Amino acid sequence: MGQVTIKTLAGDNLQIDQEEIEGLQQALRGDVCLPGETGYDEARTLWNAMIDRKPGLVIRCAGTADVIQSVKFAAKHQLLTAVRGGGHNIAGKASCDDGLVIDLSPMKSVRVDPQNKTARVEPAATLGDFDKEAQAFGLATPLGINSTTGVAGLTLGGGFGWLSRKYGLTIDNLIGADIVTAEGQLLHVSESENSDLFWAIRGGSGNFGVVTSFEFRLHAIGNEVLSGLVVHPFDQAPQLLEKYREYVRNLPDEMSCWVVLRKAPPLPFLPEEWHGKEVMIIAVCYTGDMQEGERIMAPMRAWGEPIADVISPHPFTGWQTAFDPLLTEGARNYWKSHDFDELGTPALESVVDYAGRLPSPECEIFIAHLGGAVNRVAEDATAYPHRSTEFVLNVHTRWREASDDEKCVNWARQFFDETAAYANGGVYVNFMAEDETARSEGAYGSNFERLASIKASYDPRNLFRVNQNIFPAE
Repeated sequence: MGQVTIKTLAGDNLQIDQEEIEGLQQALRGDVCLPGETGYDEARTLWNAMIDRKPGLVIRCAGTADVIQSVKFAAKHQLLTAVRGGGHNIAGKASCDDGLVIDLSPMKSVRVDPQNKTARVEPAATLGDFDKEAQAFGLATPLGINSTTGVAGLTLGGGFGWLSRKYGLTIDNLIGADIVTAEGQLLHVSESENSDLFWAIRGGSGNFGVVTSFEFRLHAIGNEVLSGLVVHPFDQAPQLLEKYREYVRNLPDEMSCWVVLRKAPPLPFLPEEWHGKEVMIIAVCYTGDMQEGERIMAPMRAWGEPIADVISPHPFTGWQTAFDPLLTEGARNYWKSHDFDELGTPALESVVDYAGRLPSPECEIFIAHLGGAVNRVAEDATAYPHRSTEFVLNVHTRWREASDDEKCVNWARQFFDETAAYANGGVYVNFMAEDETARSEGAYGSNFERLASIKASYDPRNLFRVNQNIFPAE
């Protein structure tokens, strides 16, 4: 009888008899995959091509019962354990070398209750899966901006997107969840049931267990939004960024207005002579009366001499996929991010400086404007603490060849260091790169100590540590 070698939490290599692995397989509806077997490579391949990990064992879970079996197996042997939902995490926390991966990718169900305006969503469903089901009834909840992102990872970190100024973060619309704890116990969490754990999973990342079902509140937004892009020559960016900062100060909650600085991709509405040249893109989404949206956008659309203006009514599901071509899997990615209470002129000057020397054609700097409903929630109401943040600046450093790693990573780090003095010290946990473990306390901010205490209650041995980790309080 052979043995399977798997790394433990202590860093040792544990030999597990093949007979026990076979017994585990018989207890599952899903599959156990060893290196070289069907499903293994699919489960270990992540969105960020910089991360290439090779787990010792993968369990592909077909349902909650499989998750319970997997967690009990991991806890019994104290195995190094990663949990994969959508596999989209920039830091590659959905996998680990030589340990166990609990792969939730078969669990993709989305069930909408249109009468009560709620949805039950399994952990490997993508934003696109969720949107398509909810939009069949003209409903939606705030999600991210890339439809291939997994709902689970987005939600556990907080979650924000085009609807957040109106309806808050993704976690502000989470009304319940089912979670398997480190002991293999299935708990339902809500404001009235296991409320401490419910509080913790709303921004505390994957530290507290494996969520097998999320229940969300939905909102009636219809099927169309006024949305699109205005693309400007890069040499207009210094003046336009100052205008942008003033313009967003008094926007209604229905309006989101973000900025992207990058080299123009070969989009069909852009003249060919602009392809590959630096541009400033204003991206907008208005959820409400179209005529009112047109009135609110009119001053912004009159700025400068744009290369293209493609703002119009769009299907919401279409707008939610608009940035997908720029965020496809398979590229090498390294992100750096800051939160800002305000964007002063020195910070904007740094943005223009670094956007003028992008190290690869796919790199971009984006500025997301939050505020609105996001900021009207108390700092300690959920684990996500950054309720004063008005702007999130994220550096999407993307490239294709490993030979460009040093150049691209150094550019991102230098930009991050130069703008740190203007930021508020916070960071959105889902934007943290693999080498930023020292920023974890900043990511959880004033809620860190409470999170560490809850971690000690539910996962005292830190089984769930392959994440932006919160170490259990002593």
